[in-house]
Amino acid sequence: METEQYHIPVLLSSSVEGLNIRQKGTYVDVTLGGGGHSRHILQQLGSQGRLFSFDQDADAIARCARERDDAGQSERWTLIRSNFRYLKNWMRYYGIDEIDGILADLGVSSHHFDDGSRGFSFRSDAPLDMRMNQQGGLTAADVLQTYGVEQLTTLFRLYGELRQAHRLADAVVKMRQRQAIATTGQLAELFRPILGREHEKKDLARAFQALRIEVNHEMEALSQMLLAATELLRPGGRLVVISYHSLEDRLVKNVMKAGSIDGKVTQDAVYGHALAPLRQIGKAIVPDAKEQEANPRSRSAKLRVAERLDV
Repeated sequence: METEQYHIPVLLSSSVEGLNIRQKGTYVDVTLGGGGHSRHILQQLGSQGRLFSFDQDADAIARCARERDDAGQSERWTLIRSNFRYLKNWMRYYGIDEIDGILADLGVSSHHFDDGSRGFSFRSDAPLDMRMNQQGGLTAADVLQTYGVEQLTTLFRLYGELRQAHRLADAVVKMRQRQAIATTGQLAELFRPILGREHEKKDLARAFQALRIEVNHEMEALSQMLLAATELLRPGGRLVVISYHSLEDRLVKNVMKAGSIDGKVTQDAVYGHALAPLRQIGKAIVPDAKEQEANPRSRSAKLRVAERLDV
């Protein structure tokens, strides 16, 4: 099917199993992509169950809308073109007070990497865009053209975890004085001598990741979505998150452990009991060797599951 080729879902069975689906329940897939996870959730929902799926990419929404409508699933499956940071607002709009499960497959759809024109990868030469929502906001080229050395250094160090962060930032600022850095090829050519051959591909991927996170404000959006999830989940409801790098995973662990972004647990003022709203279930799950070979995107994936407590 074309929809399966559009994006290969990671840890499909394990993630949907983690939701512990109730046939009459209400579920949210905040990262629709090619619809793989959403489709699997729908298969387990009864006629009274409801699924809401978020994606800010118009192409992803359009593809799944055609499939949904052809299958007569429009009453059970609501597609929302929006960033998942607005989860709480949209649930209020649809009159949903409690959710039985929320699934998030973070990072970038494999479709975005395969579509060279979007500028997410250095594998092909394309305009440096990297916006998941192409309707507005700064592109990666805009960031490289307008950020100062300190801002760029922080970006590459924080989001790319690159020890050469300052050298990369300095090279960008010097280059743009001569010409704008407009394409993925130009950026890769600029960075390769600084990164060296030994870890070139890995470090280039980290540099591109850092720009993508900044362009799409991914860490802020993730923080807002995770905190909204702790409020919206009913007692016993499940939060299932697949993360791909340490920054995402740290946020997920903190919220699942403490219900806060910094990982600090609030205590009851009278008895001093911890008031964490979630309880992580089991340890993080990683893809087996077979899945990693079939889907390279899965190699850095970690799946965590938490249950909402009645606190």
